[in-house]
Amino acid sequence: MITIKTNHGDICVELFDEKAPISCDNFRQYATDGHFKDTVFHRVIPNFMIQGGGMDETMFSKPTRDPIKNEADNGEANDRGTLAMARTGVVDSATSQFFINLRDNDFLNHSSRDFGYAVFGRVTDGMDVVDKIAAVPTGNQAGHQDVPVEAVTILDVTIDD
Repeated sequence: MITIKTNHGDICVELFDEKAPISCDNFRQYATDGHFKDTVFHRVIPNFMIQGGGMDETMFSKPTRDPIKNEADNGEANDRGTLAMARTGVVDSATSQFFINLRDNDFLNHSSRDFGYAVFGRVTDGMDVVDKIAAVPTGNQAGHQDVPVEAVTILDVTIDD
């Protein structure tokens, strides 16, 4: 079990090791390295998703390891409460950033339209915390939109396997 400890409460997560081994190993390594400490959920869009894991409160991007292979074709859907790897327009560009889906986002799934976003886990406890984060006021900061006005900080990510 993984616990994402935030200044709004804890989010417990189960990883899908069999369906997304590369993404799960990647997430665990960033957690083990302490990368997520003091990063923020820097993109919060109600009725869509909350994204974090790569920037600090000043919107400075933390250094990352090399991008990983996109596992969006693993059969898992971007449904409410699932975690997926964030990426750029380049299919295999995910590093440390991830998002939690606030609703079923079918358009993010692997399809002929787009390779999609790799789902690698799901929230097992703390969806109320995710929903609380989704409701915070947002604005623009350092060239980014949908940034919480008051930082939603990831204090740590712990592995309790």
